[in-house]
Amino acid sequence: MLIRVWLPDRPGALGLVASRIGSVGADIVGVDVVERGERVAVDEFAVVVPDDGRLELLVREVEQVDGASVEEVRRVGIFPDPRLDALESAAALCECESVADLQTVLVGHIRREFLADWSSLLHDGAVLAADGDEVPDAAKLAALAAGFAVSPLVADGVSGPEDLAVARLPTSDAVVLVGRDGHVFRRRERAQLLMLARVADRTWSLLAAGA
Repeated sequence: MLIRVWLPDRPGALGLVASRIGSVGADIVGVDVVERGERVAVDEFAVVVPDDGRLELLVREVEQVDGASVEEVRRVGIFPDPRLDALESAAALCECESVADLQTVLVGHIRREFLADWSSLLHDGAVLAADGDEVPDAAKLAALAAGFAVSPLVADGVSGPEDLAVARLPTSDAVVLVGRDGHVFRRRERAQLLMLARVADRTWSLLAAGA
């Protein structure tokens, strides 16, 4: 399970939450800070839970910590590793031998890296590549991309719709969109997407130039 928790950004708070998780027999195998704000942090715990019957108790235990609140609990097939996943995606992009290959690899890795429902790459309103079973139609994607283009905060990865993240590839004049229904994109994830888009944009330019 991935358990995303709001907790006060003060010494000892993380340890208290970890202790509560352990008290119900769950095993923490990873912790990732997905966002930090003024006096608050959003941490994501990768947890192995012996059985689903303990989940409700686990949530109650975590929320017994003063100032802590569980944002979501999500079952996953594999635990994400943001640092390793980002490097693997960057390496796969750099190994592409054509622009078409790059486009396909980009949307595929983005969807898996962010445990998303779908991802899509657009250029001038046209869908160049997409991955996932729930990709919106081209008209809706184009409208979303056009709306994001006018927001500096979205372009900088500061904010955006909770279930949607976007990043531009300025040199290639393209945009990638990622959807994840019911699971909020946090600032660290948006920044990670922007960095991956930069790698893809540079590799695209080199491939187009025949480098």
